[in-house]
Amino acid sequence: MARRHPILRRLALLAAIALVLVAIGLGALGGLGDRLALGPSVGVVELRGVIEDAADTIEALERLRRHDGTRAVVLRVDSPGGAVAPAQELYDEIWHVRESKPVIASLGNVAASGGYYVASAANLILADPGTITGSIGAIMDVPQYGPLAEKVGVSEEVVKSGRFKDTGHPLRPLAPEERALLQGMVDDVLSQFVAAVAKGRSMEPERVRALADGRVFSGAQALSAGLVDRLGGLEAATRAAWEQAGQTGEPRVWHLRGRRRLWWLDLLGETLVGERRGWTGGLLFLYPGPVPR
Repeated sequence: MARRHPILRRLALLAAIALVLVAIGLGALGGLGDRLALGPSVGVVELRGVIEDAADTIEALERLRRHDGTRAVVLRVDSPGGAVAPAQELYDEIWHVRESKPVIASLGNVAASGGYYVASAANLILADPGTITGSIGAIMDVPQYGPLAEKVGVSEEVVKSGRFKDTGHPLRPLAPEERALLQGMVDDVLSQFVAAVAKGRSMEPERVRALADGRVFSGAQALSAGLVDRLGGLEAATRAAWEQAGQTGEPRVWHLRGRRRLWWLDLLGETLVGERRGWTGGLLFLYPGPVPR
């Protein structure tokens, strides 16, 4: 019987190992959380990084809402914001949870723009004195590569169905009517942001709008401005949640573990899974500024 070539054997072995790793990794990305805690408890859900998709966090909040033993929920926010629609979906889900149990927002290093939008739906907001928060507003970036394209001799012809169909094309500047169109959309989304914060914080819309020029606040400044209720970290937030739920004694806390992305699956993902990386832009609730370290 002919022997298989050593190189072919090695390639087959590497392919088998890669498939096993992908299968294990996809399993690790599966269900949220471990077994639900027994007895009265506070459930903690984390919202970290740029908000691109709300599905996992909404699933976690929904599980906590349905679990009778979970008497209160803490949402730990460490996010500069992100896409508009996912932030709005999370905001609505927190209001849904509030119908049956209190939700306390705990603001970490940064909870700005869309991160604050989501947190504003909570019954109570706690922030550390040095938390960066606020940045109430919307932003849309329109890249301009025209001068560079001209230098390297790149051009493009566009056939479009209407005059606004290629608004924001990176090889030409915005026309005045296009800028007005985009500005109107940004202003409309800002009004939605102001209304959401006013509802969540029980504040007059005019008072929120006075703060909604994109400025950021420290946690201490946000307390003075009425954007947060207390100063304190995650432990203080869990104790506040326990008290809001009418419980006594030491709070029993459990963290709902989200979907974990394994580093080696990221490494394989580009070639084996065809995963797309990177941020796609668009209309955002996003704080793009400096972050304390």
